[in-house]
Amino acid sequence: MTVRTEVPRTTRRARPAGRRTAPSPLPAGEDFAPAPSPDGRRVAFLSDRAGTPGVWVHEVGAGAAVALPTGTEPVLRVSWSPDGQWLACVIAPGGAPRTELWVLRPDGTGRRQVAGFGRRSATMSGWLLGGAVLAVTETGERGTAVLIDAGTGHRRVLAEGDLLTLLDVTPDAGTALLRRGPRNARWLELLDVATGDRRRLLPDTGRGSTDQGWFGPDATSVLARTDAFSELAALVRVDLTRPERTPARLAGRPDAELEHAAASADGRRAALLWNTYGGRSEVSLFDLASGVQRAVAAPGEVLDDAVFAAGGDLLCLTAQGPVQPREVWLVDPTSGALRPLRPDTGDARTGGGGVAPQLVDLRARDGLPLSGWLYRPAGPGPWPTAISLHGGPEAQERPSYNPLFQALVAQGVAVFAPNVRGSSGFGRSFVAADNLAGRYGAIADVAACADHLVDSGVARPGQLGCLGRSYGGYLVLSVLVNFPGLFAAGVAECGISDFHTFFAGTEPWIAAAAVSKYGDPVRDAELLRDLSPMTHLDRLDVPVLLIHGANDTNVPAGESAQVAQALAARDVPYGHLVLAGEGHDFLGRDNAEAARTATTAWLTRHLAATTTAVG
Repeated sequence: MTVRTEVPRTTRRARPAGRRTAPSPLPAGEDFAPAPSPDGRRVAFLSDRAGTPGVWVHEVGAGAAVALPTGTEPVLRVSWSPDGQWLACVIAPGGAPRTELWVLRPDGTGRRQVAGFGRRSATMSGWLLGGAVLAVTETGERGTAVLIDAGTGHRRVLAEGDLLTLLDVTPDAGTALLRRGPRNARWLELLDVATGDRRRLLPDTGRGSTDQGWFGPDATSVLARTDAFSELAALVRVDLTRPERTPARLAGRPDAELEHAAASADGRRAALLWNTYGGRSEVSLFDLASGVQRAVAAPGEVLDDAVFAAGGDLLCLTAQGPVQPREVWLVDPTSGALRPLRPDTGDARTGGGGVAPQLVDLRARDGLPLSGWLYRPAGPGPWPTAISLHGGPEAQERPSYNPLFQALVAQGVAVFAPNVRGSSGFGRSFVAADNLAGRYGAIADVAACADHLVDSGVARPGQLGCLGRSYGGYLVLSVLVNFPGLFAAGVAECGISDFHTFFAGTEPWIAAAAVSKYGDPVRDAELLRDLSPMTHLDRLDVPVLLIHGANDTNVPAGESAQVAQALAARDVPYGHLVLAGEGHDFLGRDNAEAARTATTAWLTRHLAATTTAVG
């Protein structure tokens, strides 16, 4: 008789409220998402050292970090006002996708909510120059662009619309820059605040997406990160005084995609984060007046969260690598000199050891080039092997810090983390290759990865597993039902199991934005039914662990629950781990560790792995 396996539920340990202080060195954890003060003398950042991400402030060159009283809920972002008087924090109540915007003084006083009330979700784009007015997007059934005074709470609505995000506002608040459209098909609009008139800013090329933009000096131009004019995303400038002219290409590379651009407050300089082949980061400083670009040494293999202090003489970054937990680094824009925000961490940056991955190239079954990162255990192969599938789908597997991979390798399980079609970082054609019916190709890519691992001597036949979260969780279920017998076990975390129930249960703005990737739930109903793992779940006959956040409103927890119920009815071995107090992303350290521990135990057990020492 088949035995059903149940995994006990776990509850996140709440972070105590109130002011907390801690001398350096701080407890173990990761530091990320920096926000420098306008004068560059202090840096606020997020850290999960108290259990969930909260706000800490560190004086540059000093030896202590202070935790601010941001409450018990996880913080997703922090930003310092240009006048230095306020910190704005994006809070995720219950870890859920719906977010709130709170402000507080840098000394921890005056904390209050200013946006994201009720059923609306709030995100911030930044601050108007020189003061304490926030540019905010509130999202419910529709998007609302609003300016909010941090001191008084006064709100000024600029615009409303479907799939609308406020990106920037001119200093006089007379013109706003809006982003519109669904995933991978976004465009920019210029809004005249007084009249309400809008016009599309970039010409419609019928391809690509423009995801980032801001006003240049004197608001006579707009700079944008876009792949609408090239296969790899680049930085372009639109001259607002000559709108009929073709946008000028300012910075682009044939060997790397522009992942993010961060401008200084005066608009004269930008930090450009480049995503090179496979996902390693490079950073350069770009003088927007002269067009001169200067490379800066990267303090880690993967960089993000680039932000200048308002004065422009300090650049902050988050850096990480396979054995390097996230940490905040400071860059002198003049000299390019690097230093960690907290130099006392020392050997802690290695994360306690581990293995570095190898970038591997392979071919899909239809010949499309694919690649991925291979983590090998010690000793000769082949090994029990797990294929890890990232979320998105328009995300990317990169050589970042991943304790789960290291834990599996320590148990003698090789890990291959591929970028199947639909992943970002490889150009607009690749990221769009899984749209609609192209998703069949993405599912087949996972099978091609399994074939490659066996043929190359990495994997043992019969000891292949797969794991993934979010879209990766969907892929796990899809490959198990579409390629029965190929995998011995799976772990699906927060994955879609039925597109009909997903579209009915997710947040309305998530559903609207997802149509360009997955398909329209009415027009493409038959395609979505066939692509849904639940439709073919009778083919799934290997042990599956299902993990979900109880508060997930992105991919509702019922997506895993209905799989568990169906497997139980068929007496197929399964585990069902529901994490209380978590949404789509597991932000509490205890719960994240519970998910890692359960995943490692499940795969080592069902792949019959033997513990080995890490080399």
